[in-house]
Amino acid sequence: MKRLLLIPLLLTACGATSTIDGVKTYAYAGGDHQEGRIAYKETHPVGGPHNAQWQNCGVYTQNLYPEYAVHSLEHGAVWVTYRPDLQLSEVLALTEALEGRTHTLLSPRREQTASIVMTAWNAQLELDQASDARVTAFLQKYEQAGTAPEAGASCSGAYRETQ
Repeated sequence: MKRLLLIPLLLTACGATSTIDGVKTYAYAGGDHQEGRIAYKETHPVGGPHNAQWQNCGVYTQNLYPEYAVHSLEHGAVWVTYRPDLQLSEVLALTEALEGRTHTLLSPRREQTASIVMTAWNAQLELDQASDARVTAFLQKYEQAGTAPEAGASCSGAYRETQ
C-alpha cells in the first residue's frame, strides 16, 4: 500500500519545476509596430517595438533583421540563433530539435557572444551546446506560450528576407 502512495508523490515532484536554469526574463508589452531600423536595449532583442510584418518561421542561413523576428516572438515563436562559427554538427542538432515545430526561427547571428541563444517574448537563454537538455525545455515552455502577447497568430505568409 505504501508503494502505491509513493508513485503519485514522485510524479508530482517531477512535474513541479517550471523554471529553467539560466533563463533571463524581461517585461515588454506587445503591439508596438514601427517602420525602419529599431535600436533595441538588448543586443539580442526579447520584445518591444517591431515591424508590422513578422518573419516567416523556419530555418535560415543568414542573419535576420531583428525588427521582423521580434514580431514573430510576439506571435509565440522561439528564435534560436547561433554564432556563425558554430560547428556544423551543432547547427544540425539545433535544426533537428526544431523539426516539426510551427513557431520557431533558426538563424546565425553575428552580434552574439554565446554559442547559442534561445529567445522567446520576454525570455532568453544562452547555451554552449545544442545537446543541452534546456534546448527542449525552453521550446516546450515558450513556443506558443501564454507569455507571448499574440500567441497563436501566424508565423508564415509575411517577411522572408535576410540581411
